Amino acid sequence: MSTPALPFTPAAVIFDMDGLMLDSERAIIACLAEAARERGHDLPELLWLSMVGHSEAVCRHLLDEAVGEAERERILRRSHVLYDAVVAAGMPHRPGIIEMLDFLQVQGIPRAVATSTRRPLALKKLEAAGLLTRFDAICTSSDVEHPKPAPDIYLLAARSLGIEPSRCLVLEDSPTGVRAALAAGMYPIQIPDLLVPDDAVRALGHLILPSLDDARLLLEQRLAMSSRT
Repeated sequence: MSTPALPFTPAAVIFDMDGLMLDSERAIIACLAEAARERGHDLPELLWLSMVGHSEAVCRHLLDEAVGEAERERILRRSHVLYDAVVAAGMPHRPGIIEMLDFLQVQGIPRAVATSTRRPLALKKLEAAGLLTRFDAICTSSDVEHPKPAPDIYLLAARSLGIEPSRCLVLEDSPTGVRAALAAGMYPIQIPDLLVPDDAVRALGHLILPSLDDARLLLEQRLAMSSRT
């Protein structure tokens, strides 16, 4: 089956961070699971996967239900120590992110980050990965009242770039982020990482691609088409 063409020429591209640009979801889950095991809790992988793409508040609530508030705090404190060491070492990139950013920079297309991570950690992760200076705006969950799947963070990113939401292309890996982008009136492309899109996600009607390279090729085709008209 051929991939449909982009229906518009984006004036800006907005990126999720964890699982889309950085191979960090696996690291986050590994650190949480290790911290829980140290406390004597062998929690199911489905619990950790259910946190992907969600805000810190949602993740805390899920852990509260699994182990209680007191244990949740101990697990989170220890997981933060483990994760800080991973971040300091420089988080690996997801395949194709550098090629995508290089292409957008050459084309002069503005770029923003819209991440559910809090601002201090988001900046630290992007800087350690060598990506911080590649964006015109960095928007985090610290900057909005309502996290994804609410549209707030994507609307903020569009305002920060001075671009109408309907002219923004969003690159996301999680269903939560896709729903946020759709609620903002943007066009999302989902590049799944840990979560395989189920029927409910596919019913949203957005474009799902295997990789950032596929998304870049689609964008290249659209820009080439625009230049001929």
